[in-house]
Formats: sequence, C-alpha cells, structure tokens
Amino acid sequence: MYSQAANSRREFLAKAGGGAGAIALAMLSNDDRTAQASLPMAREPHFEPRAKRVIWLFMHGGPSHIDLFDPKPDLMKYAGQPLPESFGQVMTRRQVARNPLLGPIKPFRPHGDSGVEISDFLPNIAQCADELCVIRSMHGDSVNHPQSVYQLNTGSVLMGKPSVGSWVAYGLGSENRDMPAFVVLPDPGGGSKGGSPAWGCGVLPATFQGVTMRPGETPILDLNPQKQISRAQQRNILNLTQQFNREHLDSRGQDDELAARIAAYELAFRMQSAAPELVDISRETSQTHVLYGLDDPESNEFGQRCLLARRLIEGGVRFVQLYSGDTGGWDAHQDVSKNHTNYCRRTDKPIAGLLKDLRRRGLLDDTLVVWGGEFGRMPMSEQGTGRDHNPWGYCYWLAGARIRGGHVHGATDPLGLRADDDKVHVRDLHATIEHLLGIDHELLTFSHNGLEERLTGPTGARVVREIFG
Repeated sequence: MYSQAANSRREFLAKAGGGAGAIALAMLSNDDRTAQASLPMAREPHFEPRAKRVIWLFMHGGPSHIDLFDPKPDLMKYAGQPLPESFGQVMTRRQVARNPLLGPIKPFRPHGDSGVEISDFLPNIAQCADELCVIRSMHGDSVNHPQSVYQLNTGSVLMGKPSVGSWVAYGLGSENRDMPAFVVLPDPGGGSKGGSPAWGCGVLPATFQGVTMRPGETPILDLNPQKQISRAQQRNILNLTQQFNREHLDSRGQDDELAARIAAYELAFRMQSAAPELVDISRETSQTHVLYGLDDPESNEFGQRCLLARRLIEGGVRFVQLYSGDTGGWDAHQDVSKNHTNYCRRTDKPIAGLLKDLRRRGLLDDTLVVWGGEFGRMPMSEQGTGRDHNPWGYCYWLAGARIRGGHVHGATDPLGLRADDDKVHVRDLHATIEHLLGIDHELLTFSHNGLEERLTGPTGARVVREIFG
C-alpha cells in the first residue's frame, strides 16, 4: 500500500529541517521522478483506527525512569553500595567501586483510582495517572545520544531514515489542505543531538518532512512576503509563476517533480493565512492559559507549545512533535536533582494541562499522546549525584486513543537497569503507534533502491496489544 518507486536523491540534508520555504526548496531538488503530484491529503487507513492524530512529547537528553515513573524499593535499600555482580558486566570493577548505586531522588506515591506510582517530581502529571499507560520495559540499541534520538524518531540508529511523523504523513496525509500533515515544535534553547534529520523525510518525498513552527507572530520563518507586497500582488505573482510552471509541466509529460513543486508553492501561500490564526494562542481564555502554566515564568514557554499543539491538531494537523530540552536537556550526568527539578517544573503543568484540555474538549479518545526520551538513566551514580545513559531499560507512557489508562505494562529488573518483563523494543513502540492510527506497519512501505523500506525495518516488530483498552 502506498508503495512508490524511488530513483536517485540528493543528500537528505538538503531537505531536512523545517519551514514551508524548505519544503519548496526541497521540491526543487527532489530527484524522485515518481513523487506524488500533490501535497499529502487525507487517505484511508488500513483498518479502523483508535487515533486520528498524534502529539509526541519528546524529552530530549534522556529522563531518568527510576526517578519519575519506575519506582525501585531495592534501589533505595541498596543505595551507596556497588552494583551486584549478578547484574553482569556493564562496568569495570573500578567503575563499580567508584559509582555506587544512587537511590531515587524523590519519593514515589500511588495516584488516582488505579494507584499508578509516580514521583513527586511530577505532581501535576500525577493527577492524570488514570489517563496514563506507563510502559516500564522499553529498550533500544545505542548508548549514545544521536543514534538513540534517530532510533526513537526514525526506527534506525543511522541518520537519514524517514521519521515517524513522516511515515504517518505519508500513510494518512493531512486533514487540512492549508496546513502540513507533520509539524515540529523544537526547543527554542537549541537543537537536539541529532538535529533536524530526526524529523526529516529520508527517502520519502519531500512533502512528508516535518515543518518547524513556533508560537508568536511569525510561526514559520521566511514564510511571509515583504510588507510592501500586498496579498493580492503576491497572489498575482504566484498565479503567473504557476501558469508558467503548468505550461512547462505540460511540455514535460506531467513530470511529477515539477507538479510537487507547484503544490508546495500553493501550500506555502495558503499557510500565510491559515498558520498565523492557528498559532494565535491569545484567542484562548485566561483560564486555559493558567491550565497550561502560561502564568508561571518557568512553565510559560513549554506551556505555549503544548497549547499550540492542541490548536494544531484541532486544525487538522496529523502529527505534532514537541521537544523539551536543548542540546543538553534532560542529560543529568552531574546532578539529577537539579536537572530534573528544572525540566519537570518547565513541563509538568503544561503536559497535565494538555491532557486535561484534550479530555474536556472530547479530543483525547481519538488523539494519541506519547511521552519519552531517547533512553533512561543508570541506577548507578555518576560524579556522585548524576546518572549515565541507559538504553537497556526505561519508560515511555501513552495516553488517549482508547488505550488502557491507569495501567502499567512490563517491568525492569529490581534496580531498573534492564527491561526484564514484557519487553518493548523501539520497533514495537513504532508498530503500536502505527496500529493505533489504523496502519499495518508491514504494509506501509516505500520502494527505494530495490528495497521495501518501512518504519519498523526488516527484522520484525510486535504490536503491543496488551495496552489496548
């Protein structure tokens, strides 16, 4: 389904990144002769979906699962002692002696009717415990940031593969002809370790890449024309340009590359009217602003982006991804308490506000919310009060889309080092997200250099049906 042939392609970096201008430029350099001749509009899923849209809250840097969503009484009990030899060789003997176990930074408490245990780091998200399905048995394949960022976002530790959002845009299209199907809201403090290829389209046609946006009067850089050019003048210029383009297209036998470029210019023009209205959060009530934490300087920025995400999915955008954390982000090597206190204060109230707002507006039942980073943290200490990277066992949570709220799936070992029960690999998470959207991950493919590319790769993946309500 939706499989298309692909020939040569310029370096994917030419089309990675965001902005409608980048899409148009990408169309000019796209060598895929069989790319779609129009921008991605809504398509039928393979089967009845549970979710129509996705909001992915990406906590860049690697939040500590054992300090947020995975309580470990044994870690508290044996804090200060070396990692037992029974856990295998993950460190040298010298490192074991120098890096004793570090207990949970804050207490965990049961919340909601379900009694899901959540750390005191997150008092507002804890109020939404009955909405959350916490997967405590996630695991991936790389201990390094860029490779893990790529794997969580594209399914591969290698740079250049299509992102999850791009696959969803390719498979389902957009519900709004005036907006892209896939929008990214990056952290204003700086890019992630891995950069814009994390939301790039890889081998897919350039129409499916993530478009970066931000709150404020200029949601997309380089989108609006110069002030001295009126909209009518711009429309006339575009009409003339498109007339020449269509004549050129007719002379080339309906060249799909040129047709896609024409469609990209039209989308950019339509977005000049649609995007500013969609991102104008001043239209929201003061109560809504407070709900998202816009009244607090610490949570204001992330709260604006959470509120913007809700407005975008209401406006027909299919997939929205928010990044929390600059190039360092949640990467708490030196001081977990200081780092996580900072980032939890920034994100806790806005995320809880988003879940509550989606629920009260009747959007949560068919919107999938995903929370997590590129990996978790080690149970051993680093530099006394920090933790190192841990891709072998960590947490993600999902909400909405009629999944099992107030549910915990899987477990790590007693110290939180490795996924131990009902393991969920990154590929399984991706297969599950696609399934919730009505996509069969084995059928959504794209032919490239004689291979059938898919998000979940050639080695197989499992849909985690146990989390479905």
